[in-house]
Amino acid sequence: MKWFHKLIATSLGVGYSPIAPGTCGAIIGSLFYYLAFYLHDRGSIEFTQLHLIVAITLFTGLGVVATKVLESEWGHDPSKIVMDETVGLWITMLFIPFHWTYLLAGLVLFRIFDIWKPLGIRSIEKLPHGFGVMGDDILAGIYSCIVLHVLIYLQLF
Repeated sequence: MKWFHKLIATSLGVGYSPIAPGTCGAIIGSLFYYLAFYLHDRGSIEFTQLHLIVAITLFTGLGVVATKVLESEWGHDPSKIVMDETVGLWITMLFIPFHWTYLLAGLVLFRIFDIWKPLGIRSIEKLPHGFGVMGDDILAGIYSCIVLHVLIYLQLF
């Protein structure tokens, strides 16, 4: 069963990337998001904001559990755990119109908030087990989502 936790925690293995695993985790989240809405627009599948919220909720829970299970083997918040970045990117894109420029802007904003950790994000990391690992990226995703909504509203791109 540990293989399943590793698969979840590393977002299907992208967390094993030797170069920028966190960015890779956000990129895989972007690709899943883009694919889901692209297929939705083509009529191939049904994918709505409600589906995105369900995915965020489900994978946040799975990420917390997987991180807690793997903590004894991998330590606290190792770089190969990237499900938090994947979920954080999805949160960034909540209720944003589907367009690749918004997705790219969301990815950049999310990585800025995730790396710099302003406005209390760093303090969330102190929560125990998987809650801190997932929590800081959830907050970074919320901040990124707010900023992206404002930028779109102001028609700044």
